[in-house]
Amino acid sequence: MSIHEECGVVGVYAPAPANVAEECYYALYALQHRGQESCGIAVNDDGVFCSVKDLGLVGEVFRKEQLARFPKGTMAVGHVRYGTTGGTDRKNCQPIEVNHQKGRMALAHNGNLSNAMALRNELELSGAIFHTTSDTETIAYIVTRERLKASSIEEALDRAMDVIDGAYSLVLMSPRKLICARDPYGFRPLCVGRTADGTWVAASETCALAAVGAAFVRDVEPGEILVFSEEGIRSMRRHCGTRPKKLCVFEYIYFARPDSVVDGVPVCTARSRAGEILAKECPAEADLVIGVPDSGLDAAVGFAAVSGIPYGIGLIKNKYIGRTFIAPEGRFDQVKIKLAAVENAVRGKRVVMIDDSIVRGTTSARIVKLLRDAGAAEVHMRVSAPPFLHPCYYGTDIDSEEHLIACRHSVDEIRQMIGADSLGYLPVDALPELAGGAGICSACFTGAYPTEVPADGRKDRFERKLSELTAADRD
Repeated sequence: MSIHEECGVVGVYAPAPANVAEECYYALYALQHRGQESCGIAVNDDGVFCSVKDLGLVGEVFRKEQLARFPKGTMAVGHVRYGTTGGTDRKNCQPIEVNHQKGRMALAHNGNLSNAMALRNELELSGAIFHTTSDTETIAYIVTRERLKASSIEEALDRAMDVIDGAYSLVLMSPRKLICARDPYGFRPLCVGRTADGTWVAASETCALAAVGAAFVRDVEPGEILVFSEEGIRSMRRHCGTRPKKLCVFEYIYFARPDSVVDGVPVCTARSRAGEILAKECPAEADLVIGVPDSGLDAAVGFAAVSGIPYGIGLIKNKYIGRTFIAPEGRFDQVKIKLAAVENAVRGKRVVMIDDSIVRGTTSARIVKLLRDAGAAEVHMRVSAPPFLHPCYYGTDIDSEEHLIACRHSVDEIRQMIGADSLGYLPVDALPELAGGAGICSACFTGAYPTEVPADGRKDRFERKLSELTAADRD
């Protein structure tokens, strides 16, 4: 598959000055799967912000000596990025910091605004000057604008949520407060936990809480704002229940780490359930069930359990390939460098291969060939998601139908193109079962969008070339 990762956010609030940058670092390390373009940490040292952010993985940007330079503080916010709006550029690294009349602010965001273009146009016409091509800066501008009218930073965010639309899980740091918020639809996950010494941690996934020894307390509810300060914890719920819950179902299929629990549902359980459904809906006569690492493994276990076909390890992933990997050209096959078939396991076998999705089909074709070259007698592909048919405007990196193979070809045509003996997808009506019956967004499969569809949803919509602009905009 070639869907890209979501972003990950972390917020830390300590009862007394501590090495909050270190806590943020380890939490971000646990969220590295959500974004590998860039990362950043901002620490609040008695109202003075110290930040480091750059392109690269968490371990590349934050060396031991770099972490040692951070002062002790009571708050920190952190971010790992995969850009779904705006290109890979240092200027788009987060957290975004703002200096304004009422104080400083550092903001980290996971998700995508569906009305970012309209809001940005409105702000620019009123004199705003943008320094990034990320929609996160739009949120920062709206909050800053509202802060001039509001009595507090949390009230400003509450007012901003009347204006911004789409997917956003936020951690925001002011000189005196740490604030986290989730959009009213709950597109993206956000949870909070607490360490034994009383430090509060907010993060995109529970795996980040576990990494810093924080016990899970609860999920932030859709539409909720949580404020951590010297006065204690305050929950603002004016936006709760104003929209139907629409958690992105792809969190269960691919984004989240399998050891995380998202909105009360263990991710590994959801994936195993997908495999069980596939075994019933799309059975195959085979000798071995294997998963494509990593997100296809639990689904393969579920398929094997229901079908009675033995589960095995047929593909090994190179765990040391990250963002800095140089994609090969010429005779070198990128898939062969990232994945290897276990010949002793698959040779002469009829194999059921489970993967989380097929987007363009090129990767799936290479994996099927990899198994055939290793001696597999048959390769039956099963996909733990329905066919991708529509763009996503909420944070999944599918911004057009142009490269979606399922938009142009039937299931049997795709089967022939990837070289599989059979092909089966998870039925769309089975998706709610993955989330335990909770409300989900499945617009990329069904086209039923919860919000108004933006006129321009391209990832690079704020980075247009002169040739793409109108004559009046070319000055």
